[in-house]
Amino acid sequence: MTHPEPHLLRTLAPLLAAESRAEAPAAGVDAGDLEQAVWLRLLERLRADDAPSRPADWLRRAVRAEARRARRAALRELPYREEEGAAEPDASPESSALVSERRRVVRAAVRRTPGRCPRLLAAMLDPADPTYREIAGELGISQGSLGPMRSRCLGCLRRMLAAEVPAPHPRGRVR
Repeated sequence: MTHPEPHLLRTLAPLLAAESRAEAPAAGVDAGDLEQAVWLRLLERLRADDAPSRPADWLRRAVRAEARRARRAALRELPYREEEGAAEPDASPESSALVSERRRVVRAAVRRTPGRCPRLLAAMLDPADPTYREIAGELGISQGSLGPMRSRCLGCLRRMLAAEVPAPHPRGRVR
């Protein structure tokens, strides 16, 4: 692996920050998360000895590509809504049991995730609803790293839970 020229990185940093700030609002993401994702893509290319011949142009295209990826992801994600039965004090015992079981399964899967994911996901599931700054301080990482890390951890959790829960049959029956 060749080490990136420090001058190149210092030169690209202001451009990347400006491009990320410009694209982030339309993509619905934090500019720091967008910037972090592009830095990772650049470092992956440099590690593979595939340095872009025109770094500034590559960087602009990479920011736009990451912003498009974030917009597509946002379209697929559904906003969290309170689980049925969880907010109702008159919920049936069956409903309460199902909600409790779902929570138990999710928390057990969170504990089995790799690396820092269990701590990050536990912090995000905390009823006290800590801010990104508080979570970053608790984990000892930069706030800009939380978005990409959260995305990777949620992807891992999603794959784990998908493997445990049978997919519904096209006509509603369980396979």
